[in-house]
Amino acid sequence: MNRILILCAHPDLAHSRVTRRMLAQLAALPPGPTQIACRDLYALYPDYVIDVAAEQQALREADLLVWLHPLHWYGMPALLKLWVDEVFGFGWAYGPGGDALCGKDLWLVSSTGGSASAYREDGYNRHPIEAFLLPYTQTARLCGLRFLPPLFLHGAHRASEAELQQHASGFVQQLLNYPNWCGQAPGGPVAAADRVPGDERPAPDAQETF
Repeated sequence: MNRILILCAHPDLAHSRVTRRMLAQLAALPPGPTQIACRDLYALYPDYVIDVAAEQQALREADLLVWLHPLHWYGMPALLKLWVDEVFGFGWAYGPGGDALCGKDLWLVSSTGGSASAYREDGYNRHPIEAFLLPYTQTARLCGLRFLPPLFLHGAHRASEAELQQHASGFVQQLLNYPNWCGQAPGGPVAAADRVPGDERPAPDAQETF
């Protein structure tokens, strides 16, 4: 059985044009061989106090981690960034002994207000969408996660109802077809060159940080 963990990070899900429809189609699925769990971070942690142990346990049980969120100012919403900071701990997700995520898959599913043409050298964002994904891809690499080809819906403000539903349906179908569309099998341990040396971090009893 494939185990999928979706982390939904939408600050205003009730008014979402894209994410809300995707979750609605997902909720309508009958039981099947794919085990899908969804955690709504803004519902779980309205006070931004994250239960790190619970989140790490959910990650241990997953083969595929999905980050589902709108792109805000070229990056992830604030709560998901805090989640990464706290859950992807040194010695757990990366660094010496940090092998908990090695060999798992990470799939970014996101939407933008700007059109696809805005994400070109001659568009107002001046760069292709891939240029804004370096924090995602490098985080995945450091943690031994395989970063899968992301799924984007551009121009979300102006998308028609038919386009929104088609996008949601495509998202659900890709989840159900995992891992058939992912290419080669996930990798093993992180290469030595991508390891964070132990001396890059302060001693466990250090009272100061950078």
